[in-house]
Amino acid sequence: MLVTLSIAYADEVSFVASAPKAVVVNQQFRLQYSINTHKAKEPRLPAIDGLTILAGPFRSQQSSTQIINGQVSSSNTLVFTYTLTADKEGEYKIAGATANINGKDYTSNPVTIKVLPPDKATAAAQSSAQQQGGSRSSRTADPTNIAADDLFMTATLNKTKVYEQEAVLLSFKVYSAVNLTSLNGKIPDLKGFQIQEVDLPQNKEWQLEHYNGRNYRSILWQQYVLFPQQSGEIEIPAALFEGTVSVQTRSYDPFDFFGGSSFVEVKKELRTPKLKLNVQRLPEGKPLDFSGGVGNFKLASSISATDVKANEAVTLRLVISGTGNMKLIKTPEVSFPEDFEVYDPKVENKISLRSDGFSGNKVIEYLVIPRFGGEYVIPSVKFSYFDIASKEYRTLESDSYTLQVEKGRENATGTVAAYVSKEELKLLGQDIRYIKRGDVPAKKRNEYLYASTTYMLLYIIPLLAFIAYIIVYRKKMKENANIAALRTKKANKVAVKRLKLAKKLLNESKRNEFYDEILKTLWGYMSDKLSIPVSQLSKENIAAELTEKGVNDILVKELHNVLNECEFARYAPGDANAAMDNVYNMAIEIISKMESSIKR
Repeated sequence: MLVTLSIAYADEVSFVASAPKAVVVNQQFRLQYSINTHKAKEPRLPAIDGLTILAGPFRSQQSSTQIINGQVSSSNTLVFTYTLTADKEGEYKIAGATANINGKDYTSNPVTIKVLPPDKATAAAQSSAQQQGGSRSSRTADPTNIAADDLFMTATLNKTKVYEQEAVLLSFKVYSAVNLTSLNGKIPDLKGFQIQEVDLPQNKEWQLEHYNGRNYRSILWQQYVLFPQQSGEIEIPAALFEGTVSVQTRSYDPFDFFGGSSFVEVKKELRTPKLKLNVQRLPEGKPLDFSGGVGNFKLASSISATDVKANEAVTLRLVISGTGNMKLIKTPEVSFPEDFEVYDPKVENKISLRSDGFSGNKVIEYLVIPRFGGEYVIPSVKFSYFDIASKEYRTLESDSYTLQVEKGRENATGTVAAYVSKEELKLLGQDIRYIKRGDVPAKKRNEYLYASTTYMLLYIIPLLAFIAYIIVYRKKMKENANIAALRTKKANKVAVKRLKLAKKLLNESKRNEFYDEILKTLWGYMSDKLSIPVSQLSKENIAAELTEKGVNDILVKELHNVLNECEFARYAPGDANAAMDNVYNMAIEIISKMESSIKR
């Protein structure tokens, strides 16, 4: 089954269309269709009204093969590219194209392209340059003087008139017609608000946008959801940021025959405009059980059981769902019968931040224990909030529950499921506890831990463990004192670690790095094993030392062959991967044989 699923997944066809999100009128752009196999025919494009195909399709294909942990995987990509242009501004939707892939027809995803009007400032500058007979004026302009309309930031509110506790979205956006490389700054302190920052992608992407007659690259830099805590006209002060722009400067020195250019970094202060928000006080006539909620909410309830025995736990669950100032809502109060033991509610917020506030669920669980038998009623719970859409207060009401409680055993102490441990149960009174009845384990009087067998073992066992530690530690110190012996002992471990790195380089097909690592492994192993510094190693003294230790000449010759193979294999023609595999296996075999021979 696993093999079948892996084959099916590998054969899954991907047919994806891609194009820029925004372009300018008469600007050429590319429409690409990518297919993850070479067995495909040219796509059949749908009717594209308002867009003109200038060229295409241009066909290109790529193939790649990877070997990871002995597993071979390959991928193929076939790309058809079309060059298009738009004559009029507007938003154009290109329906999915159709292509025959592996004998079956597939349809790609649709794409939407926004066509922007031309940049008025660019057109005006070109017209002025033509009238002045060239670009002489541009030479005299200072390129490090960045105009205010070339780089700026905006601060906007999605609402200018709200109620107290109503969510409002504050957005900071960057517009740039220059090469902005970095931006630093933060918003000022906003008094009178509860503030929550919206999580935006870390890797922000520039988008082409038409703003005030010009085409800019824009980025949504920061967003915050504000919950006003007071009424009146509140001013949001200007935020100060500092941008760094990379500017290219050219040399116009008549004695500089080759010309030249360089880049300089220019600092630019960006200040957002001040904003004003009109916050209205919530209307009069708040219900007595008003929770402080502002938004749009629902209320649901459930109970774990309605037929129970005395001293058995019951859980009442309330769920408030919707969108608004969810975090600031008060927990509804429940009027439980007087004979119920009631514990503090457990509250869990399962919410996410959106532009119109927090959205999700607020789950409230009450644990209660009826102590006596009888019939009890848990009344409905009321939850009041201010509805933004209707601009009026609304009251939600949960179901009421009737509990049939059977009389329990007099000595029962209650069962509290998984909600709370027995140690957390409150006493029935300040000075009364339940009396244990039935079989109770008894102890002999005057029976103590002191002088017992267990007491003596608590002293003897740590003492024996300490003596064993001292013996092992002294042995380790002696071994570490002999550095040469320690290096010889660890030579194989060090070589194995280096061979793992070589295996990784082999799988990544990094030929030069692989052979360098094999050489380091072999020379390092011989240095550690024979206690010879690396700087003094040579094939001759290695051969002499190995012969002295009883290693046969055939194994010494095999070592020389591997070293020579590493030094010349990177330049040898033929199958590179096969040669690398051969060298890797030879290195492992040589080290294994050396370990056996030198030990004897």
